[in-house]
Amino acid sequence: MHGAGRVDRVFAALGDPGRRSLIEAVAERGTATATELAAELPVTRQAVAKQLWALADSGLLRATRAGRETRYEVTPAPLEDAVEWMVSVGAAWDDRLAALRRSLGSYGKSRSTRQPPEGSRS
Repeated sequence: MHGAGRVDRVFAALGDPGRRSLIEAVAERGTATATELAAELPVTRQAVAKQLWALADSGLLRATRAGRETRYEVTPAPLEDAVEWMVSVGAAWDDRLAALRRSLGSYGKSRSTRQPPEGSRS
């Protein structure tokens, strides 16, 4: 994995619903320019270009100059890093919850096998 900083940038970039929509649009097309994407959205090309730049900065998109245009394409490696991080965190929580279940299970068994003190009634 490439470190927490990269994963943090991925989550920060994906935290915006507009950016998530742009990633989906680029993925559907294979590659796209800000002009092509803005033509289908109710925002300016400059606004789309700014969001595409943020996605490229996080590593989620690769920007390639082609003449006067910048074409963007999805790069899966940062998403794979984020998924790997989520899996490792999930596994750690699974281990903690399993230990808690075992602990609570042994606590319940020890309480049910205790005899009430003499002279007490339930």
